[in-house]
Parts: sequence; structure tokens; C-alpha cells
Amino acid sequence: MNRQTVKTLKWISGGLEAFLGIPIIGGSIVLGFGWTPLVIMLAFHILVVIFSKKVGVKATGNILGIVTSAIGWIPIVGMFMHIISAIFILLDAASKDKNQDIIEMTK
Repeated sequence: MNRQTVKTLKWISGGLEAFLGIPIIGGSIVLGFGWTPLVIMLAFHILVVIFSKKVGVKATGNILGIVTSAIGWIPIVGMFMHIISAIFILLDAASKDKNQDIIEMTK
């Protein structure tokens, strides 16, 4: 697992959060599948946090995504939380690494 892979996972999770934050569409998907998308996103955010910590990347947005998945079942609150989480996750994904000159050495 390297930094670029984690950033790709962040782009994916941010996009999914943004999609779930779309009024009516996101709620319909969550309700239609019996809140299963929230459980899937919870697991996905936990994995991204673990991978982020492993490679030394910020995980703020995905930690917020975990909270969002936990309270996303509340109709209006869930929509706003998905949008806020998407913003934070996508900002994390778009941020530049502080030390881009450092070359990762793998064993």
C-alpha cells in the first residue's frame, strides 16, 4: 500500500459520499437498500483510515465519514453530513504531500 493508492481510495470514498449527499437520490438509495450503503461506507471509511495511518497520510475526512455513516440514517442530517464528509475527504485527496521529494523504499 502506498500514498497514491490511499489517495485514490480517498477520491473514491469522497465521490461516493458526494453521491449519497444528493437530495432525494442519495436518500432513495440508502432507504431502497435498507441502509446497507451506510454499512458499506462505514467499513470502507474504516479501511481507508487504517491504510492512511499505515502510510502516514491525514485521515480527517474519512474519520468524519465514519461519523456520517453512523448518523446518516437521520433524513436531513444525513444528507448534510454526506455533503460535508465529501468536501473534507476530497480536500484530503487533493492535498499535496509535504515531502514529495522523499522516495518510498519498499522491502
